[in-house]
Amino acid sequence: MDETAGARRFPAPWRWPVWAVPAVLLVVQVAGSFAAQRQSGPWHEARAPFTPLDPLGVALLAAGPAVLLLRRRAPVRVAAAVGAVTVLYLLRAYTYGPVMLSALAAIVAAVTAGRRTVAWAGSAAFLAGYLSLTTLIGVDTAERGHTGALFPVDRPGLDGTAGSVGWVLVALVTGELLRATAQRAAAAARTRAEEARRRASDERLRMARELHDVLAHNISMINVRAGVALHLLDDDPEEARGALAAIKEASKEALTEMRSVIGALRADGEPAPRAPTAGLALLDDLVSRARAAGLDVTTRTRGAPRPLPAGADLAAFRIIQESLTNVTRHAGPPPVKVDVSLAYGADAVDVRVTDDGRGPSPLNDPPAGSGLLGMRERATALGGTFRAAPGPHGGFRVEATLPAP
Repeated sequence: MDETAGARRFPAPWRWPVWAVPAVLLVVQVAGSFAAQRQSGPWHEARAPFTPLDPLGVALLAAGPAVLLLRRRAPVRVAAAVGAVTVLYLLRAYTYGPVMLSALAAIVAAVTAGRRTVAWAGSAAFLAGYLSLTTLIGVDTAERGHTGALFPVDRPGLDGTAGSVGWVLVALVTGELLRATAQRAAAAARTRAEEARRRASDERLRMARELHDVLAHNISMINVRAGVALHLLDDDPEEARGALAAIKEASKEALTEMRSVIGALRADGEPAPRAPTAGLALLDDLVSRARAAGLDVTTRTRGAPRPLPAGADLAAFRIIQESLTNVTRHAGPPPVKVDVSLAYGADAVDVRVTDDGRGPSPLNDPPAGSGLLGMRERATALGGTFRAAPGPHGGFRVEATLPAP
């Protein structure tokens, strides 16, 4: 098996689904803590008596993995929340087990997200605060079962302090290693993409030079021979006929060269264009197809419609087309209402597509699919602006402003 196949089968940790780590931690923490309470399993430590697991203890064990679902959106806040849940569990002196795993995962997530200073300083402050608090309110292990206190936590000893510091350092260093690995992978991907763009640019320049050389020669000859033919058409028809034959041959050669270069530039298997050029003139057909697919599409126009520059006309049509495609794929079961709005201004045209679908899941990363990237590139290439985000009352909204003087 080559390295590429192995990478596809075992993706890097930062490419795992957002729920994968929390799901594993939930099972390990709950099962491991109950095993430790029965004094069986690798998590058991001889520190009895302890507070038996009750509904609050189980809820705290499940709360850490649940909060970790949002670690990619708010890594610092998630780390603080998981740390608070873990500290509360330890202060209640529930059975010792794998409860620290959620806190360690939250620290790793904060470091890999680039919040290194906050992660290191916050971990040190959290650890110092916990050790100080347990020193003040902690009880001896032998007395824990007789105090009746709300937080019958152990008073920290040298071994417990060293262990806590060691686990936190392990999490911070692991996060730094994963972050460095991700940065190297991203840099390598950027290098490969830049090299591919450079090769494509070099190939286009080579084709352009070849096309220029052939066309410049042939068209120059056509121009000269056409002048000769016009001059000799009445006085020397035979010579004029020869000039016209040369023009025919040169134009045939130029046309052949153009076809070969254009065929090389066209994607493999892409046929020659046979349909009219896409633009807002075909918007009604596009809306009709969307309605046939089950969408309730309404179109609105503000301002006086006018012919747009070719680039703006094509970009506006493609943005609407891709937005309707995204609604069909991601907005949920029909009926879904979609509002397509075009506003013609003096120097620009505003395009807006909104829907009342279910919108993106709050557990997923912000949407950044290739369709949205393509729409953004179309708008920015014309000097316009583009914005795509969940709507204020649900659904999704796409807005673009395209210069159209």
